[in-house]
Order: sequence, then structure tokens, then C-alpha cells
Amino acid sequence: MNQPYMQPGHPMVKRQNPQTVKGSGISLDHNVRLEMAYELDKHNCALHVALHQYNKHHWLSEGAEGFISLHHLLEEHIAKTIEHIDKIGERIARLGGIPTAHPVVQHEMSYIKCEAEGRYTMRDFLRNDLEHEMKLQQELRKQIKRAHELNDFGTVEVLEEVLLDREDLAYHLYSVLEDDTLVRGIEHVFSQPPDKNRKATETTPLQ
Repeated sequence: MNQPYMQPGHPMVKRQNPQTVKGSGISLDHNVRLEMAYELDKHNCALHVALHQYNKHHWLSEGAEGFISLHHLLEEHIAKTIEHIDKIGERIARLGGIPTAHPVVQHEMSYIKCEAEGRYTMRDFLRNDLEHEMKLQQELRKQIKRAHELNDFGTVEVLEEVLLDREDLAYHLYSVLEDDTLVRGIEHVFSQPPDKNRKATETTPLQ
């Protein structure tokens, strides 16, 4: 591949080409390990793209709701994504494959893409993150189903753990994007005339 900075300045002994698998002690056919490693590498690449985007949104968190609460939420998403990259990379290696590491190649192989450069609203940031998470779920489910068909239960176990976590992350983002906010709620309370003896009913709730 003629990618920038791919060639080092000193001779190296290449022991294995990209997108191939060598023997690894796992009793699956070569073609099964090759297919599974290749599909796993797509997740590896996609998770790296998601990680870069989460980092950007974490650094640019701002606003009354975003600066603290979303800043910490995105920290959790970053930590989980790093954990999942490691799990999937380890599985690729155990199947005899090579996890893709070059950022340019990662973006080419990834089934999710980086958002356009620039600062957008926090809602736009999180909506883009949610779209990534939902695509990740879809692709993970496809490979879990295929791995079952090929009796690659080790890959099934790894991906099921990752999928469950990604569903949680997507749920967090979806919940944050719901059309409700404490700021709007408290303003609504303060806008009401004071009435210390008012009781809540079905027709006249306190809020």
C-alpha cells in the first residue's frame, strides 16, 4: 500500500502480510479464521473512528448541561471504546490475523466515517455519536450470526460482550437526546404564581 509514512527509514523483515492469517493453535479452518479476522478488523477500524470522534466531542463539551455531565459521560464512552478495541484486537491476533493500525487505512475500512471538521452543537455531536453506535450494533449482530454458523464461539462470546456494552452506550446517548431538560422544567416552575397551599391533581399538576 502506498500510504503516507507507511515505509520506515530502515530495512524491516515482514513476517506476515495484512489481511492474512497464520496458524494460531485455534482449531478452526483457515478460511473460517480468515473471514472472522477480516470482519473483526472492520469493527476494530470502526471503533477507532468512533474513539477519535468521542475524543473530539469530549474536548469540546460546553454549556450548562454539556460541560460537566456530558464531559464525564463521554469519558465513560471513551474508556469503553478503548476496552472494546483491545478485546477485538486480541481476538484478531488469536485467530492469526493482524489488526489494522494505520489511521488512513482504518478510515478506509471502517463502516462508519468521521464527521466533517468543525465545531457543532452538542446535540449535533451526540446525534452523530448515536448514529455511529446504532451502525456498530447492526454490524456486530451480523458477525455474531455468521460466527454462530461457522462454530466460532470464541468470536461470538467476545462480540456479544461488546454488543451489550454498545447498546448501553447508545441508550445513554438516546436518553440524553430526549426532548426533556431540568433547565426547562425549573423555569416552568418559577414562571408559575406562588401558591403555597396548591395541591397537585390530574388536571392541575404542580408542574
